[in-house]
Amino acid sequence: MRVRVEQVSSLTFDDGTPVRAASAVAPFGDGWLVVQDDATHAAWVRAGSVTPVRVVAPVDGVEVFSSAAGTKHLKPDFEAACPLPSGGVLLLGSGSTAARTRVALVSPGETVVADLPALYAAVAARLGLTADLLNLEGACLVGDRLRWFQRGNSAAGVPSASVDVDLAALLRAMTDGPDDRIDVSGVRRYELGTVGGVALAVTDAVALPDGKVLVSAAAEDTPNPVDDGPVVGAALALIDDRTVVAVAGLPADGGVAPKVEGLAVRGTTPDGVRLLAVVDVDDPIVPSQALEITLEW
Repeated sequence: MRVRVEQVSSLTFDDGTPVRAASAVAPFGDGWLVVQDDATHAAWVRAGSVTPVRVVAPVDGVEVFSSAAGTKHLKPDFEAACPLPSGGVLLLGSGSTAARTRVALVSPGETVVADLPALYAAVAARLGLTADLLNLEGACLVGDRLRWFQRGNSAAGVPSASVDVDLAALLRAMTDGPDDRIDVSGVRRYELGTVGGVALAVTDAVALPDGKVLVSAAAEDTPNPVDDGPVVGAALALIDDRTVVAVAGLPADGGVAPKVEGLAVRGTTPDGVRLLAVVDVDDPIVPSQALEITLEW
């Protein structure tokens, strides 16, 4: 595979405030929904405009969350955005703390939010992980199943992996409950390589027209799923079912590896795909970045 970054832009709302901690992106209406993992709102990015879309109500009266303010433990931490055939986007919390087991179905003009702790517990059990090691950061549709990706952590001995979830049952549980009857199966584990002794770990996933899955990956030197650490490398990886077909490094910008946390397909080419990626710069006062990428094989 060959990666070419065509354009880099900063993401700011119309009022000039930065789009913070971009963690996922998906097609939405006439634009793109960019998720902020440390805020109650997402960003609706359209031609010439970026406006907020409420995802959840304020948590204890707080709309944005940070370590400096002592509120990071409250954040919903939506890390995956999966577009659905209905036109809505399913946002999924990472599950890395008890506050992060919410899911939200966002449609233009309407959002449904549900807390599904039993589902997250079932995913952790299927992956053979304790709850504190769960860190679900990407999801895409494969057939009628939701393929949900665990971000690995080499320091903790946790590989990148995925499970398949009954999407119809998940959506029913959001409105009718309970969430302890959602089938979770199909465990897959992936070795994506290392950079500087740190394993590349899945940060998002998107389904391609031919049935393969493309994932973004970051080599982030952190001991756990909650704390940020230096990102020493980043890549895209093509996966065919259980097989990692190819891995291509993402070029550093000014010596800094781009921590891509969201991927979406903009279109296809005769020998590849055009992507929109969003980058979390791990600084709440610095706007997240959007990358237009061409991937060829």
